[in-house]
Amino acid sequence: MKRTGKAPIVALGVCIAMLTVAVTSELIAQQAKVVSSYGPTDQDVTFEQIKAARMAVKAEIAKQHKEMLDSRYDSFKKTDPAETMSGGKPIPTGPTAHLHGITWDNLDKMTPDEIKAKGVFPYRPLPFADHAEGGMLFPPMTINLLPRLERFDIEFDLPEHILPDAAPAIYLTTRPDLGDVAKGRLITINNYYEIFNGILNPKQLEGLRLLLTQFPQQQFNATEDRRNSKPEGMLGVTCFDCHVNGHTNGANHLVGDIRPQEFRHRIETPSLRGVNIQRLFGSQRALKTVEDFTEFEQRAAYFDGDIAMAAKKGVNVLERASQVHAMAEFLAILDFPPAPKLDIYGALDKKTATASELRGEALFNGSAKCISCHPAPYYTDNSMNNLKAERFYKQEMSNGMMMAADGPIKTFPLRGIKDSPPYLHDGRCFTLEDVVEYFNLVQQLHLKDQDKKDLVAFLRAL
Repeated sequence: MKRTGKAPIVALGVCIAMLTVAVTSELIAQQAKVVSSYGPTDQDVTFEQIKAARMAVKAEIAKQHKEMLDSRYDSFKKTDPAETMSGGKPIPTGPTAHLHGITWDNLDKMTPDEIKAKGVFPYRPLPFADHAEGGMLFPPMTINLLPRLERFDIEFDLPEHILPDAAPAIYLTTRPDLGDVAKGRLITINNYYEIFNGILNPKQLEGLRLLLTQFPQQQFNATEDRRNSKPEGMLGVTCFDCHVNGHTNGANHLVGDIRPQEFRHRIETPSLRGVNIQRLFGSQRALKTVEDFTEFEQRAAYFDGDIAMAAKKGVNVLERASQVHAMAEFLAILDFPPAPKLDIYGALDKKTATASELRGEALFNGSAKCISCHPAPYYTDNSMNNLKAERFYKQEMSNGMMMAADGPIKTFPLRGIKDSPPYLHDGRCFTLEDVVEYFNLVQQLHLKDQDKKDLVAFLRAL
């Protein structure tokens, strides 16, 4: 048989093709490995390069997010001037959810499977303003008072009328005779001593000082991958930047406990009022003491739950005995706002309550089943509960977030709830009316319109 000399060439071609396939497969495998528990350190680029890249996509991401919000909610400003938060701000009213050609009555008659199949559940998980980016994000009303909290890459996404007071009232369990200690002032490192000296003991005063002291955080620090422009002396955040005056301002970020990024939940800042009666801390973390929560926030949550980032950016390791305990001692005297219509058992006083409020209380304690998780006097069972709302919507991507199961969520106290919009752990319910509609669907209560109004009236009285 005569040799042509082509066989080696063919064999070489086959080898090259096989090598190409192998290299391609390896590249695909490497690309599949880019999902990591750790965030990028960005050591190979400058701050100016990072800022330019973020600014290049800012407008388009904001546009897409606004379109999503507009498709889900009625952004028209609706408040009730006759009903105000304890600091005097009118309460937002709703419901605000868009129903897209369907009515609440129609929804009430549908099964969870039918609602899921048609994609008409109005309260799906809410994505962060730029979910792939994440981080602490503050509302303009707070940035106006504390300009150091402005990010160059993301704008806050919710309207101010559905947020708490910019400078919420402060009530102390130790001095109820003082009423609101803040009196319209935002408590900062510059005025806390003048306002609280003579009211707090030295350890509480030191704890408050620490709660108002700036420490490095993922987006606010001295590194090249920060998200603030770093004016001199403004390199961190304080506990009370989010928990303004020991309450909340609606600042939000992403839960640090979940990976990959698209599965992380948006979380609203909860109020710190009444932590003295609470036994679990964090929306989903179930930390057992406020001391644990305080320490955890500084070591991990400040850095998106990434210990490598914490080491890079300057983690503040609090000393348990002299610092954490002092901070917790101040937090433990933050009281709920007065509720003059409640008696010593947390029930409505029939002599002062309206007929609607009393009907709402009866529903709350009866057929609406609210009391199952929110018993008086503080309206919490100090436990975690899973509503399994994923029965009503498909697991799919929405603006960079995977709308998956919420999982167990802490039962927050309902005392003073009218002061704390928006609601649920991710703020997807803008008003108390939305909350009632949400639970009516999720619990399949089949409430009548008047029942819903009465429940809102009761919640406002708490």
